[in-house]
Amino acid sequence: MTAMQGINLAREPKLNSQEKSRTPGPFRAMTARREDFRRRDEWGEPTVPESGWQDRVPSRLPVSSSGLILLACIVVFFLSIILPGFVYNFLALNPDHVMQRPWTLLTYMFVHANFNHLFWNMVVLFFFGMDLERRAGEKKFLQIYIISGIVAALGQMMVSDGYLVGASGALYGVMGCLAIIAPEIRVLLFFVIPLSIRSAIVLFALIDFLTLGSADNIAHMAHIVGLLVGLAYGQAMAKKPKYYYEL
Repeated sequence: MTAMQGINLAREPKLNSQEKSRTPGPFRAMTARREDFRRRDEWGEPTVPESGWQDRVPSRLPVSSSGLILLACIVVFFLSIILPGFVYNFLALNPDHVMQRPWTLLTYMFVHANFNHLFWNMVVLFFFGMDLERRAGEKKFLQIYIISGIVAALGQMMVSDGYLVGASGALYGVMGCLAIIAPEIRVLLFFVIPLSIRSAIVLFALIDFLTLGSADNIAHMAHIVGLLVGLAYGQAMAKKPKYYYEL
């Protein structure tokens, strides 16, 4: 043994048997790292830095799926002003032609009837869609948004044969999911009245239920069905553990 080795060994603290039992071994140290489950991307899939397509955008713009949907809705709205025949015949959902144009089950969500229709839907998408995407991840957000919108359209076609346009059914799914996984969110009804998100969706659902069958050109059944899909997604996500252990 060299003199240097003797010095290093002398500096190493000696542990008695009781202290050794409290010191985690390599396996315990490795398995005891706990992380907030909701900070993981995809609500269950670990986030890998610099791995998504957004990380490869050279300009590093704040691109998100909800932001792209918002932009697409605005573009389609202006396109409907320039080419209304194309938009309302080939992008809006006509139940009589859905078998010949199945893509309209998806594209109808990007079409809006007028500026007010577009404005209020985009306000909801901006606040709630981006919040859900931040919490649940890009893929899970798209699943909830698209499936809620498609199932909402199918539900509406069961009670009405009119044209269907707008993102409301998908957005009700987004709000329903958030009401389960993030009940602490507060909503300013008409930008004035503070409500919990759960109270807000109960109010919206009650209004839609009471106005079913009215001639107001609003797809109330699509709202209700989209909300039910979002609630089911949120319930499934809420059953997952809040924390996980990283191996």
